[in-house]
Parts: sequence; C-alpha cells; structure tokens
Amino acid sequence: MQMRIRHTTGYHYEKGAMASFNEARMTPMTTSEQYVLRSKLDITPTPWSYEYRDYWGTTVTSFEVQEPHVDLTVVATSIVDTQEGAEKAHAIAWDELTDDVRDEWCEYLTLGSWVAPSPTLEGELDRMRAQSVNPRDYASAVMGFIHEQVAYVPGSTEVTTTAADAWEARTGVCQDFAHLTLGALRAAGVPARYVSGYLHPSIDPVVGEPVAGESHAWIEWWDGEWVGWDPTNAIAPGPRHVVVAKGRDYADSPPLRGIFSTSGGSELFVEVEITRLR
Repeated sequence: MQMRIRHTTGYHYEKGAMASFNEARMTPMTTSEQYVLRSKLDITPTPWSYEYRDYWGTTVTSFEVQEPHVDLTVVATSIVDTQEGAEKAHAIAWDELTDDVRDEWCEYLTLGSWVAPSPTLEGELDRMRAQSVNPRDYASAVMGFIHEQVAYVPGSTEVTTTAADAWEARTGVCQDFAHLTLGALRAAGVPARYVSGYLHPSIDPVVGEPVAGESHAWIEWWDGEWVGWDPTNAIAPGPRHVVVAKGRDYADSPPLRGIFSTSGGSELFVEVEITRLR
C-alpha cells in the first residue's frame, strides 16, 4: 500500500505561553517493510529547530518557540510505501538466548516500571515458560493469554498507566497491551522492544478515502531476528502499519514532548487522518 498520514497535534495554553521547548517524533522510519517517500513537519509559530536521529533510530525534530503564543501546532504529513514482512521460518531454541544476545540487546530486557509484570501475573508467566519448547512457543502463549484476559477499552487508562496497573484492571489501550507483552517476554529473558506509529483502521482500505486514525503501538521480539506483533489486534504488523519510533517503552517514543512557561493550564489536541493512495 501507499498511505498518506496527516498527524496534527499541539497545545492550547489557557493564559498563553512565554516560551516552549519541544521534541517531535512524528517522522516515519524507512525500514525493510516501508519506504518514506516524503515527510515534512509544519510548526506554528515558526520555531528554531534541528533534526537528529536518537539512540533508538527514531528521527527527532527538536524545536523551541521563544515568543509569546497561545497555541502551538505541529502538523506532520508523510507519504509511505508499505509491504508485507517476510515470514520467518526458523525459531531459535532457549539455549540460543546466550550471554552475547543478552549483552547486545540488554536495554530490551530491562523490567522498568512501565513494563514490569504484576505479581499476580508472574505465576501464569512461569507456567507458560515451563510448558514452552522455545521462545516462539512462549511468545505465542503470552500473546494469546493477554489478548484473552485484557479487554481493549478506549479511554480506560491514562498515558501514565503501567503494565501492572492495566493487568489489575484487565482493561487497556494499545500502549498497555504493548507494555504488558513486553514485560511478559522480558521476564522470560526474551528481548522485546516497543514500536509506535499508525494503523489504518480498515482491514481493506478504500483508495482515496480519508479516514480518522490515531497513533498506535505494538512490539517486536527477538527470535534470531526481530519479529513484529500487534498484541491489541492479535495480528502480525502488515501493510496497514506505519512505523515511526522504537524504544524500550512509551517513554522513549512520545509523538510530542516538551516544557513550556505559562501561568495557566494547557490542553493537548490530537487529530490523525490516514488515506490510502494506492
């Protein structure tokens, strides 16, 4: 598929802001499954900015507005070609998760507060680990179990909700499903990383029809090479998925993050429009 994504976000400041300093992670990656034909960021008010690639390989636009403003608006427009990923035939054995693998992907094995499993889940994870002949069997069991046990309920959690919180509530959104799955895999010594981007909501998108979308999150785990999985929808990522950022968890990949100087409150606004072009 070829898709155009228009992602509009920013802040309205109740009493205006004297200045703001921000990072935007809204530029899709070029990978083996997708190619970015065009991507641009339009920021209002016009800021001083520079672009760099962070430690995780994500394109970051850092910018600052040093003049009074009531609204900050960031519009990212991208055109991306996507395709199906190649299916991996070989599954590694448990003993192939060697010290070398653990050293190379050590950051993707950390059980920080975002992803650490709830104590009430640990027993089930131990049981599935003991019954799995290899990491792929374990990953499949974990992903199926979480999808069965946790309900997808929009608005049921906050951006600061942890995997343990979502498990206790048995509800969550895509960020929570990703964090739950990451924690379960890492608890068994399987490297796994957070992926964020977009998902066209239609299974068979109509060419030329703009639809309302939203940011989405899924995961990749190590099976001798990185293998993707969308735990919210229980599917492998495909042409409807567009990758923007990767990292250990949500904290490494928020679309917009910053600080600002104001005497009042602020309100975040977000709108995503996705159009299949061919």
